[in-house]
Amino acid sequence: MDWVFVHKTWDKWASNNIGSGLPLKAALLINYDPTGPSRLLSTIAEQEGIKLDIIELRHFVDIIKQNKLQTEIFNIGPNQYLVTSIHENWFSARCINTSKPAGEGAIVMQTAAYILVALYEGSIAPASRAMGAADHFTAQLLRKNL
Repeated sequence: MDWVFVHKTWDKWASNNIGSGLPLKAALLINYDPTGPSRLLSTIAEQEGIKLDIIELRHFVDIIKQNKLQTEIFNIGPNQYLVTSIHENWFSARCINTSKPAGEGAIVMQTAAYILVALYEGSIAPASRAMGAADHFTAQLLRKNL
C-alpha cells in the first residue's frame, strides 16, 4: 500500500474540491479490504469537512460488505441516505432527513482498497460536480491499483 501517494493525492484533491464554493461539503476515504477477514476493521484513512470515527461508520461498512448498499438506508454522521442511482463501481444517494431546501447527497465509490464517500449539497448540477470530483480522485487511485 502506497500511503504516501494516497495522502499526498488526498491533500491536493481535498484542497481543490472540499469546502465552501467547491463541489463537495465533505469527504471520507475508508480503507477497505473486501477479501479480508471479518474481524479486520476498516479504518478512516482520510476525512475532510466532517469528523467521524470508524465505529460510527461500522453499519455503513457492513452494508457494503453484505452487498446491500442499494437496498438499505445508511448513515453518514447524523444524515440518513437512500441510494437512488446504481452504477458499476459507484452509487449516488440522497439524504432523506435533510433540512436543506435544495437537499443533500452522497457519491459512494469503491476501488480495490478504498471506499470514497463524497458529500454535497444541492440537486442535479451539484450532484454532477460532486461526481466529477469523486471520479477524479478515484481515477488517480485506480492508476496505482489502489
